[in-house]
Amino acid sequence: MNTSVEEAIHVPFSPPEIGDGEIAEVIATLESGWLSTGPRVRRFEAEFSEFIGAPAAIAVSSCTAALHLSLVAAGVGPGDEVITTPLTFCSTANVIVHCGATPVFADVDPATGNLDPAAAEAAITPRTRAIIPVHYGGRPADVAAFADLARRYGLITIEDAAHCVEGIAGGRKIGTTGDFTCFSFYATKNLTTGEGGMVTTPSVAAAEQVRLSSLHGMTRNAWSRYERPGVAHYDVVLPGFKYNMSDLQAAIGLHQLASLPWHFARRIRISDRYDDGLADLPFETFAPLPERDVHARHLYTILVDPDRAGVTRDDIAGRLAAAGIATSVHFPPVHLHSYYRARFGTERGRFPHAEGIADRILSLPLSPALTDAQVDAVIRAVVRAVRG
Repeated sequence: MNTSVEEAIHVPFSPPEIGDGEIAEVIATLESGWLSTGPRVRRFEAEFSEFIGAPAAIAVSSCTAALHLSLVAAGVGPGDEVITTPLTFCSTANVIVHCGATPVFADVDPATGNLDPAAAEAAITPRTRAIIPVHYGGRPADVAAFADLARRYGLITIEDAAHCVEGIAGGRKIGTTGDFTCFSFYATKNLTTGEGGMVTTPSVAAAEQVRLSSLHGMTRNAWSRYERPGVAHYDVVLPGFKYNMSDLQAAIGLHQLASLPWHFARRIRISDRYDDGLADLPFETFAPLPERDVHARHLYTILVDPDRAGVTRDDIAGRLAAAGIATSVHFPPVHLHSYYRARFGTERGRFPHAEGIADRILSLPLSPALTDAQVDAVIRAVVRAVRG
């Protein structure tokens, strides 16, 4: 039997868009002889800080590292509680455990998938030290509401912006709205360095604490010792971590950052193409954004109600996989993972909105590296998966 052209098209979930600039910069870094934290990391931090509009940006090895360092800088430790959403990647909660604190989950707003400020407020106790809202899929959380909670209860806000490098909330760039904001540059992210992350903060003191903690608590890193003549003395002022970014990663990030406007525009066009092509299918959608918000378009998701669609989310995912189209689920709820169930006694039914979204949501391929032909193949395959 002959295979049609559209059936032969393979569509990866989120391939990175890497250009000649990134490749040339990596080669130049290799030829420079300086591979670890050095001048390119410093330049990447400065350019990212300018792009976001934040006073300080510290490049690190991952968003997980960024979250952990932010909690440490905020003084979170044993006996403290940190409120967050169960509809997120496990690292958002894992880092709370790493600090010896207790993650306290609160349900999401079913209209957005983001942590519900009212549910978060209801979860506050005298032991609550911080709140970690997640900008789910690239949709900005209600940062004004969380800032209000932080003021009224004396809390720290640490925003998980792994999905939201281009996001704007109420006219303000994500990265300027919390005490700490943590970005991911993982391979699938809108801005990638392969692995990597960034912390932004308005506090000079907090930025210095994050920077010190990111590399063993040393007062001078290798590059600062190298670039200044004389004896390379340094001190260790706290027991830090090995969370620094390398110049090889920053070499990629510099050109990814410069290309971000084009990449973002392409993500918007692909999302609009999906909107048009899937408009007649019986899927649910999240509520429209407030007027002054900008969605970062990290994920394109569909919500599959099996009663309306006649198929389950997993049915559609399986049929797409058989057609060569990769999908993902964002996310299995954290409180239902084995560790959290065993350690904290969480169980199904505690957070019905987060669980309901997790049971129905499917993320379709989205990347500026995708061609229109690949996007159209996804649309045709989804239509076939639902209508047969």
